[in-house]
Amino acid sequence: MGSAKKSSNTARQARIAEMRRAEEARERRNRILTIAVSTVVVAGLVVGGVFLVRGQSDDSGDTASDGKTAGKFVTGADGVKTWKGDLARNHVTKKVSYPVDPPVGGDHNQVWMNCNGDVYTKPLNNENAVHSLEHGAVWVTYTDAADKADVEKLAAKVKKTPYSLMSPDDEQQDPIMLTAWGHQRTVTGADDPDVDKFFEKFVQGEQTPEPGAACTNGLSQ
Repeated sequence: MGSAKKSSNTARQARIAEMRRAEEARERRNRILTIAVSTVVVAGLVVGGVFLVRGQSDDSGDTASDGKTAGKFVTGADGVKTWKGDLARNHVTKKVSYPVDPPVGGDHNQVWMNCNGDVYTKPLNNENAVHSLEHGAVWVTYTDAADKADVEKLAAKVKKTPYSLMSPDDEQQDPIMLTAWGHQRTVTGADDPDVDKFFEKFVQGEQTPEPGAACTNGLSQ
């Protein structure tokens, strides 16, 4: 039993290390791309041409996604609620009316919240946090009713877990909730064994629409 647990922990640490290496490689590529694009833009200005570069995107402009996310939660035997229905993935610039809080997916802002173990002390814009979920992050949220010791323990866990983030949310139904793209559950506290189970399954889990996408170089409070 102990050997199996040790093997599982070793595999998880290797997985996290690999995600960190992939993230660092993406950051290097992004820096090189930024320099190259800047050079092209400057050259264009020198010859008098001003170009508007529009990145490839599924941006739907100023239209919010009211009505584009349809479905309902189905609770499994393990207590995890799974969204059964459509979760739109368009980029929008307006506020989105999500059917649940915290949202588990849907249209979202084109800029994600940094989710490389980031702990925020103020509520987040749902539209940015949902983009983080799309990248495979687990989002820990809590209300004023949550025990301070539990909040501190959960913050420590998030800080050492790539592809996770944490923030207060006094609009949610329960004191402590865990959210991934299309999935959500309530936990009783930081020592609830379901915390580790949720992280193990959903951090860059099979539900991720964009596995390996960046959790850095986004928005930070």
